[in-house]
Amino acid sequence: MERKLKRATPRALAAAVAAAALTAGLLTATAAPGHAGAAAPGSVPDGVRALSSGWSIPWGHGWLPDGSALYAERDSFKVFKLTPSGTKTQVGTVPEAATTNGEGGLMGVAVSPTFAEDHYVYFMHTSSSDNRIVRMTLDGSSLSDYTPLVTGIRRSKYHNGGRLRFGPDGYLYATTGDAQNTSTAQNKDSLNGKILRMTADGRPAPGNPFGTLVLSYGHRNPEGLAFDPQGRLWSSELGDRSRDELNLIEAGGNYGWPLCEGTCSSPGTINPKRTWPTGQASPSGLTYADGALYMAALRGKRLWRIPVDGTGTGTPSSYYTDQYGRLRTVEAVPGANRLWLSTSNADNNGGQPDGVDKVYLVELK
Repeated sequence: MERKLKRATPRALAAAVAAAALTAGLLTATAAPGHAGAAAPGSVPDGVRALSSGWSIPWGHGWLPDGSALYAERDSFKVFKLTPSGTKTQVGTVPEAATTNGEGGLMGVAVSPTFAEDHYVYFMHTSSSDNRIVRMTLDGSSLSDYTPLVTGIRRSKYHNGGRLRFGPDGYLYATTGDAQNTSTAQNKDSLNGKILRMTADGRPAPGNPFGTLVLSYGHRNPEGLAFDPQGRLWSSELGDRSRDELNLIEAGGNYGWPLCEGTCSSPGTINPKRTWPTGQASPSGLTYADGALYMAALRGKRLWRIPVDGTGTGTPSSYYTDQYGRLRTVEAVPGANRLWLSTSNADNNGGQPDGVDKVYLVELK
């Protein structure tokens, strides 16, 4: 008698796709650098309005099951809940967070995929001695139970990385910068200049290429992570003096820094899918929505839309240039054709006072 197969859930299928991609090396960037594939169909920005104001460098963003989001302010170390109607409520601060008087502080936020059961929220932050990934519990309306999971990531005034995101495989991904020490990026024993992949308790995830937390290396200062519907991992990275990058991440891949910036001819390195002059980008947040990646630009003061065509990209287009200042974080709203987009003007680079930053709602059509 033929045995009936149990139908896999969408989440299980997504996890299987991501795991297979990592195992088989299908995350490899295969198109030529700067290849302009056919533009994928999909939505484009069509209207924007301010959802919330009075912020000071809202850096990390994580969606909660009720449709609201957690935002972390980089320099105040405060964490707020923001509802779709624009109601803003502080839920706590992150202990041991410290500023670097530059790019460090309270950075990435990721909400547990099983938040309804465990109430866990993850943060990446700078302390007085290092950068670290920690877990806290959001019980009702307050944060508690500060628990360090990964410590000893080198800190510096600049190049701290900081983005966190759970993948469709259920593992936690993190970006780390080279901490202004370029030698760390090519050193596979260092946690700096890397993209990390870990279990929910901070241990190396099964299938990692070197048996450590390291998924890929040769990064300068990656601040964006996004998964597309096929489970491929993309990352946006701030360059040095000439080129910023959009990379398609391969397990075990070497992305070239400091051997090269942008397109690279060094043997064994993987070239970016797209590059930009630093004046047009200096990218931070990255998200995927309806056929395209959206990339928030700091120095470029614009929102980039990059169509995704398999493992290639179509021609990028930009929106809102110089309208809202430095753009830090962009996230697609689950189940809706919308984005939330935050600014980063209240610091020494933006040159504006505390409280000037906003979160915008972007409608897609």
